Amino acid sequence: MCRWFAYVSSTEECLLEDVLIRPAHSLSKQVHDHYLPKLMSHDPDNITTEHEISVRNRLFNVDGFGVTWYSSARDDFGQCKGKRPALYKNSQPPTNDGNFHSICAQTSTTACFAHIRAATATSITPVNNHPFVFGRHTIMHNGVIANFLDIKRDMVDLIEDDAYANISGSTDSEHLSALYITYLTQKCQTGKKGAAAWEDEYPVKAMSEALGKAIASVVSLQRKKLGSSKMQANSLNVAVTDGEQLVAYRFRNHIMEQPPSLYWSNSAGQSSITRLKGVTLNRKYPDEPDGSKNLAAYKNPEDHGSHVIVASEPSTYKREEWNLIPKNHSLEVNDNGEVKVRKLDVTQDMLASST
Repeated sequence: MCRWFAYVSSTEECLLEDVLIRPAHSLSKQVHDHYLPKLMSHDPDNITTEHEISVRNRLFNVDGFGVTWYSSARDDFGQCKGKRPALYKNSQPPTNDGNFHSICAQTSTTACFAHIRAATATSITPVNNHPFVFGRHTIMHNGVIANFLDIKRDMVDLIEDDAYANISGSTDSEHLSALYITYLTQKCQTGKKGAAAWEDEYPVKAMSEALGKAIASVVSLQRKKLGSSKMQANSLNVAVTDGEQLVAYRFRNHIMEQPPSLYWSNSAGQSSITRLKGVTLNRKYPDEPDGSKNLAAYKNPEDHGSHVIVASEPSTYKREEWNLIPKNHSLEVNDNGEVKVRKLDVTQDMLASST
């Protein structure tokens, strides 16, 4: 499976290098290395299933990567209102990509999505790399839609025309993204249609409902096409953002098995001196991400704005800073940085008996 990282803050910019490269277990190091604290299998006997954890989390993520960061450049030049995502993708791993390292060293943002890929059944090419962008909205996914080719044509029928035209690759993830944006923009309050509605902001509740509806539609198509006895479980760790708000799902429609790992933190890199939240994934403030002293700091910890990170794996090795999102739960971050974790309504008819 893939690995991904999301950062969002209403006030505090991060340098991409400080969150994607410098931490001891940053996303760029998860190409080969894995760290999975607090991950337990949800089987009836409460036993950790090492094979299950491995098969959904410990693949080598060498099939490319992508990163989006939100910039005010177009707003500054009068082309739009609000920040919009810039996008960089490569079909090679990020480890030795000089362009990626240069971008990260020179770019700050209040919101970024980054993703490293372990391809399943589609081509290794930049257009198949996450994240996927629709106007101001960005989507990425870790996992798999089971039997995607069996339901692809029916799924396309549900996707709005502009959203379908925006699909450049062949992955299940990009089609799920297009279905999400289709459902999200149905709630447009300004009367806009198609791509024009991608430029609007929507309440975080609407974002979560649209993602839940997209996932429910996928399961419904599988049941209709394959029947309940042949329907297989999906792993859908999905994140969506508009640059200010964020929604993440950790979903697997199987009674016992877990989805891939997914964690969140608003205190990653917490200062060993001040014990204040969120002061060390930013070189302006005291301490390095993993506790060493930052001699270049020039701002006080109490001046740091709040932030939220959602990631497939912790980017620091301080397990107390990270919360495992439970199976079949969502996480919502509103534009004030407030976090809510909610249990998803997974009905009995959505559960698959096979893997």
